[in-house]
Amino acid sequence: MTARDEAAGRVRAGLGAGSARDEVLRRVRAALGAGGVVPEVPRAYRQAGTAGGDVVERFCERAADYRATVRRVAASDVEAAVAEACARRGARRLAVPPAAGWEAIPGIELVRDEPAMAPAELGALDGVLSGCALAIAETGTIVLDGGPRSGRRALTLVPDYHVCVVEAAAIVAGVPDAVAALAGAAAAGLPITFVSGPSATSDIELERVEGVHGPRTLDILVAG
Repeated sequence: MTARDEAAGRVRAGLGAGSARDEVLRRVRAALGAGGVVPEVPRAYRQAGTAGGDVVERFCERAADYRATVRRVAASDVEAAVAEACARRGARRLAVPPAAGWEAIPGIELVRDEPAMAPAELGALDGVLSGCALAIAETGTIVLDGGPRSGRRALTLVPDYHVCVVEAAAIVAGVPDAVAALAGAAAAGLPITFVSGPSATSDIELERVEGVHGPRTLDILVAG
């Protein structure tokens, strides 16, 4: 037994568990003295509503930087744009959230996630079509919240191809704006997922691999 172990044993023998803890804390406080000065936390960082500019254009640029394919379309042309994107990818069967609002798209079989499909069923489809809660211009990020347009989390993680329709009016300038807008979803305990481009990671040699944690391919249609 070392001298340190022996000293610790004497402390345990002379003091109960609670008393030993109190003694240790007393000695720590005595060593620290009166304590340090707590610095003033700067609050001059950007808050929600302080960023300006063309948020739609910025979102399109930033999302494309993350290797997503981004296309702006009129609201009336969304279904045709989805059909074109799927034809380009060779996708014929897409999962859709049950309450997303899409009933039929020419040339595409829409498979409603109701009842909720098993992962193997989702993986057997060609992709998924969803909306989103909002999008962030500064980071090129789409945000899914498990709501009617986004669908449950597995729906947009298991398929290898994701077509996401982003309403132009739902694009906010920056992360502070997104956090403020998502307060209700967070309070309700909804699963909030931030997606910046196709799923990707890199190994120790910095070799990029896509499709590891989610869809390998992401097509974004900005409507409006």
